[in-house]
Amino acid sequence: MSLLQEYAAGLSRATLPLDADSSAVRYDEVIAPGGGLRPAWKTLAAATVGLTGDEIARVDAEIARTLADDGVTYGHPVHGPRPWRLDPLPLVLDAATWSRLELGLAQRAELLNAIMADVYGDQRLLAEGVIPAAAVVAHPGFVRAIARPSVATDPSLLMSATDLGRDEDGEWRVLADRVQAPSGLGYAMENRLVLSRTLPDLYGDADLHRMDPYFAVLRDALLQCAPTDDPDPRVVVLSPGTHSETAYDQAFIANTLGFPLVQGSDLVVSDGYVWIKPARWPHTAPIDRVDVILRRVDSTWCDPLELRGDSQLGVAGLVEAVRRGRVHVVNGLGAGVLENPALLPYMAAACERLLGEQLRLPSAPAWWCGDPVGRDRVLERLRTDPDGILLRHLDGTAVGFGATAVAGDTPAGGAPVGGARDAGTAESADALVARILAHPYRYVGVDRLPLSQAPVFTAGAAAAHPLVLRAFTVRYGPAYRTLAGGMATARDVDGAPLTKDVWVLKADPAEPDQGLAGAPRLTMIPSIPALAPRALEDMYWAGRYAERTEDLLRLVLATRAHLERGRTRTADAAPVLFGVLRRLAGHRFDDPADELRSLLVDDARAGSAAHALSGMRDALEGVRDQLSGDTWRVFAIADRAKKAATTSTHVPQIAESAGRMLSGVLSLHGVTANMIRDPGWHMIQAGRYLERAAQLCTLLSATTRSHAGAIDREVLDGVLLAAESLVTHRRRYRGYGRIRSVVELLLLDPDNPRSMAFSLEHLRAHLAALPDSTGSTRPERLRHELADRLAAVDPAVLAVETDGRRRALADLLDETAAGLRQLSDAIADVHFAGGPPAVQLSSLALIEEIGRA
Repeated sequence: MSLLQEYAAGLSRATLPLDADSSAVRYDEVIAPGGGLRPAWKTLAAATVGLTGDEIARVDAEIARTLADDGVTYGHPVHGPRPWRLDPLPLVLDAATWSRLELGLAQRAELLNAIMADVYGDQRLLAEGVIPAAAVVAHPGFVRAIARPSVATDPSLLMSATDLGRDEDGEWRVLADRVQAPSGLGYAMENRLVLSRTLPDLYGDADLHRMDPYFAVLRDALLQCAPTDDPDPRVVVLSPGTHSETAYDQAFIANTLGFPLVQGSDLVVSDGYVWIKPARWPHTAPIDRVDVILRRVDSTWCDPLELRGDSQLGVAGLVEAVRRGRVHVVNGLGAGVLENPALLPYMAAACERLLGEQLRLPSAPAWWCGDPVGRDRVLERLRTDPDGILLRHLDGTAVGFGATAVAGDTPAGGAPVGGARDAGTAESADALVARILAHPYRYVGVDRLPLSQAPVFTAGAAAAHPLVLRAFTVRYGPAYRTLAGGMATARDVDGAPLTKDVWVLKADPAEPDQGLAGAPRLTMIPSIPALAPRALEDMYWAGRYAERTEDLLRLVLATRAHLERGRTRTADAAPVLFGVLRRLAGHRFDDPADELRSLLVDDARAGSAAHALSGMRDALEGVRDQLSGDTWRVFAIADRAKKAATTSTHVPQIAESAGRMLSGVLSLHGVTANMIRDPGWHMIQAGRYLERAAQLCTLLSATTRSHAGAIDREVLDGVLLAAESLVTHRRRYRGYGRIRSVVELLLLDPDNPRSMAFSLEHLRAHLAALPDSTGSTRPERLRHELADRLAAVDPAVLAVETDGRRRALADLLDETAAGLRQLSDAIADVHFAGGPPAVQLSSLALIEEIGRA
């Protein structure tokens, strides 16, 4: 019996439980009331018959691995980054169902655009009472700074997302509108890519709309938003940063569309225009102007000068640039007011007033408590049917009472999944009623719908779960076009959403994808976008952390090897190598195995491989839009190796996990080798070679003391092994390591990629290739001094021992390490400094504010 047959049999025995006093039956997206398949699934029946539970379990595991390899995460605000979850079974909609839904979504986007234009323009809806003024002006998303006739640009909507659910009759209802910074489109595309790879037969047999043309339309629409006639307008994606809940989604969009992913600190307003901030601003004039900003920062955080003064996410002066028409922000500043749940009861009237049409997609029944009739209805429902109503603030956050509270939003700011509940901000019913009566305009009651259900793969079987569908719309030319597809959310798994891909079948296989026969191709205009100092800094530290991870893992493997050899030999170099590890990462455990395991898996231990990997991941997340998807396989491999080392008590697992982690990190060389040779690539390489030189100083510190007998030879062999130069040394010097030959190979040999001389020479080339380098900048001068000092060294002098110490070698290593730290600081001053850090005006003394005026 196939998985869907088992699911259908289960539905005949019981339906998904609703509230105890409810007799409603949920609409099932796959199985019709008679027990047969819905029309959309009938076309896939042949391909789905063979999908047994075991087969779907295999696919589910493959999906999880693929998502991990792609580095797809959701940043839960409480639990932190969580793996993205995709159910193997898609939500399938036939052409007839989608056609009706598509019309309603396009109309709703047009209506939202008209409401926004009116609210920030003539305000006829407010003056005529179609929408209560208090419901709008009290909303935190209403931006007064642009609600004036002097604004040069129309704060219109280019993009929108709509959260939908079916009621018990199978009719679609709008649960929420997402126009502030509508997210999820990147996740939807990732879901499609993963499912097409893991279920190729089912995907190939389905005549469904592919999503690629929609992204081409979106890119073209953004380019057409530019307020100037520049044939090559600059579009950027403004992100809150790597800690945003939907950071992956933002980077995916930027990467796919070919637009730079920037943060507020990367931009500056000068002469009324927005620019990419150059290094050493304000002493250096900007040259890369920004014409369009696709923002993922909420409006109130976009400008600390006129909106929220404590914001570190926005750009000072952005509002004024918008008012002058110098830059187009998508969606317009102030769009967040349309996410107000208090608007839901008035959407039908607004549609008739502004468009002269009947509203095609009704909202879920809702009542604004600022209206006496609506308030009384909400209070009555709270008394008589508390489980059947959702109570929300104007900003959309849930309000709960009693032992439970209404569940929060679905991923990326979606509407609540019907029936889901959590223990959020619970309080007594009496206290809640008192709050409503004190400030009724702040609250909205929304009917809890018995949303439609679909099979979700859980614990080897398909169980029914309610669904929320997120659909996406973009204005292209004079009309709004809806993505034939989207993303459905079923439930949360460990703080991350469990989602479904949405397949919209074609009425005719010859029908063009997305109905866009004449859509532009996703082609790129040749240009070299400038990298902001912050992006260059992320690249630099990514290179440093990558090299730090590699060098530490090699040292751990060398130490582990000598630890095993020490059990059968009288000469033991392991304690000396452990001393080098202590210099790099401190000391935690006396037991050698526990200490080595900690160096692999302890993220909180500064200097460990896990800590360096975490730093590299954070740095690369900041420039994800510029990297190949293969980059994230490094972390997927490392995470699996860390898990194995953590869960296994076998000592050999340490070397096995370290080797697997090293293989993953080494694969990064191949990824970066295929990058275009732009300043970002040169900065990665500069960071890598500087870190290699610094690590070599620490590693060679093990040789600054001579040891008795064969131990000295074992130490030198351990150093050569950790520096990946043991085989080269044996071939070149035909014997065991001697201090002079080791010094020559690791410090002075210009042909050894692991030597200090090689690293400094390549560091010279990469620094010289950076746009702000002149040949005589401070970083270049400091590097030159280090190279000259090294070239003047006599290896015979470095090998001299006095009282068991090689003082000349120790002094050289200390001086070089200090010089490298100085060089790193100089690189930051020249290439990363983007002006003084942002300071809140409220933190300045009055005399300072007067002085800056």
